[in-house]
Amino acid sequence: MPSSITSMFWISLAAVLAPLIAGLIPRRLIPEVVFLLGFGAILGPYGLGLAAKDEAIDMLSQLGLAMLFLLAGYEIELKELTSRAGRRALATWLACLSLAFGLVAVLHVAKVLHGEIALAIALTSTTLGTLLPILRDSGLMQTPVGIAVLRHGAFGELGPIVAIAVLLGARGPVASMLILLAFAGIAALMSLPPIRLRSETSRLMELIRLGSETTGQIPVRLTLLLLMTLIALATAFHLDIILAAFAAGFILRRALPQGNERLEIKIDGLAFGLLIPIFFVVSGMIVNPHAIVRRPDDLVAILALILVARGLPVYLVSRFRPEPSEHMEPMNNRESLAVGLFAATGLPIIVAVTAVAVRAGEMSDSNASLLVAAGATTVLLCPMLATLLVARSSEPVRQEPSPEVLP
Repeated sequence: MPSSITSMFWISLAAVLAPLIAGLIPRRLIPEVVFLLGFGAILGPYGLGLAAKDEAIDMLSQLGLAMLFLLAGYEIELKELTSRAGRRALATWLACLSLAFGLVAVLHVAKVLHGEIALAIALTSTTLGTLLPILRDSGLMQTPVGIAVLRHGAFGELGPIVAIAVLLGARGPVASMLILLAFAGIAALMSLPPIRLRSETSRLMELIRLGSETTGQIPVRLTLLLLMTLIALATAFHLDIILAAFAAGFILRRALPQGNERLEIKIDGLAFGLLIPIFFVVSGMIVNPHAIVRRPDDLVAILALILVARGLPVYLVSRFRPEPSEHMEPMNNRESLAVGLFAATGLPIIVAVTAVAVRAGEMSDSNASLLVAAGATTVLLCPMLATLLVARSSEPVRQEPSPEVLP
């Protein structure tokens, strides 16, 4: 088994090569994440065996997952979730979950795939953390498509996290829901001191501002302290760290409602420069190509289920029940389809769901590999197709020259 240092060398090499290869592809149509996952599959125990996941590597991977969801939570404004459009996005996710349970039940009766709760939850996920760099690079963040993706993506991440805790928890649904409410209450209380400090001109705030430009890097350290505190709290409650990271992002956004460019640059450097690439490479290591080769039909079936259970409802809502806006034009058919494809992009939640289900003995390693591979395939195909659709939609319509009128 490779040592931690040897594994980190190969993971670091993959982290450098992935963006370079992605940059060589015109318009960056294949996201960097796909190459990170691919390198992980090649380097991992099912590939060349050059890297392995031990306790140290797993810790770094978990921190990368936490940073991914912290940044996702930071991008979401609470008023967006509680607005009319936000409530519609929540209703859409609930409809997706109901549809997913129905599809899984039918498949279970037909004995096509195992009808597991984890599968239904995985079908409704949207990997907003993975989509953020794609939306940024494509210039879509402030467009109707980008805003709709952020709104649906927020519930596509938060909803499955809550569903994991309630439906896959060992305590039972009622006890798990009470634990979730207790965690949410404590997280809400933790958001009060940052809000109060924001409005004060105390000596403490002055030290924090001055520390941002010194080796102390106090704002970055405070962010990490907030994240680790919530992770420790979630661990004590036997909740997934994804929920803690998402809550940390919400709290950070409440403390900095207008954002802070310097802090964001530093956190992005730590997250995307170190921790998040490790998470994706390590996630690729658990993919067993042999299990996928033996069951290609099941892989295609899972991909179809994701598109039907998550992509189709979001497309229909975006196309036929658009949210009116005074500042933006309504989306056309291509843009609505792009929103549906973006919403069907899922991976980190799928990795988390499969890990919980495998530990609980409710999912086999073979099915877990298929789900993770399907999630990786959505990351490969859906954003690429969505980006192409948006680009086609923004092309000006060619007008035929009008014939000259002769006198």
